[in-house]
Amino acid sequence: MKKLLSGAVVAGGLLSMSFGAAATTISWTDWQSSTSNTASGELLAGGQTVGVDYSGTSNHHFVQTGTGTNYWSGPAYTNGSVDNAPTPAELVALNTGGTVTINFSETILNPYIAINSWNGNVVNFDTPITFDSIGTGYWGTGSVGSQTPTGFTGVGELHGVILLSGSFDSISFTHIGENWHGFTIGVEGLAPVSQVPVPAAAFLFAPALLGFLGFRRKVRKA
Repeated sequence: MKKLLSGAVVAGGLLSMSFGAAATTISWTDWQSSTSNTASGELLAGGQTVGVDYSGTSNHHFVQTGTGTNYWSGPAYTNGSVDNAPTPAELVALNTGGTVTINFSETILNPYIAINSWNGNVVNFDTPITFDSIGTGYWGTGSVGSQTPTGFTGVGELHGVILLSGSFDSISFTHIGENWHGFTIGVEGLAPVSQVPVPAAAFLFAPALLGFLGFRRKVRKA
């Protein structure tokens, strides 16, 4: 299950831009290893290391793990509330369309997805999204075309940042194929403890624990 606790609902059910918000420093993923359709990395959130794992139903084009061209150049990623662009040369380049799933080792708060050159791509997430920023990037300039509460169509060379408000342990989205279009993941921080779900086993154990404590209190009164 992806979204654990919703944040603010996108006004009117449409994608919106959050320009003008207070600047937020984002911890972007350090991608460290990959196979033909997976990649693993980590980021720092609240002083804690969080594992990030991506998998796709189709093979990707390539994964950058800190070396090579910086495709995150340009103001596209800092025109909104984010004050730091993604880490240079850290990018997953998708190719053939399909479904992408991103899992986190800890429940994280307000994930950001930076996108690079989503030209004509049709995208749908499993949760509502907001465009925090768009603008000129490495390949030029694009815009957001048709929209739904959870998806969009890229027009031209779309570069920018998408915000998913709330607490998550996983995210998924569908996309279509093209030469390649890149992404990376960042987060604002860890979810507050009050927003982290209690494992189902705890709910099964709780009645027995309460009963045991009640029994001990009765014994002490006897």
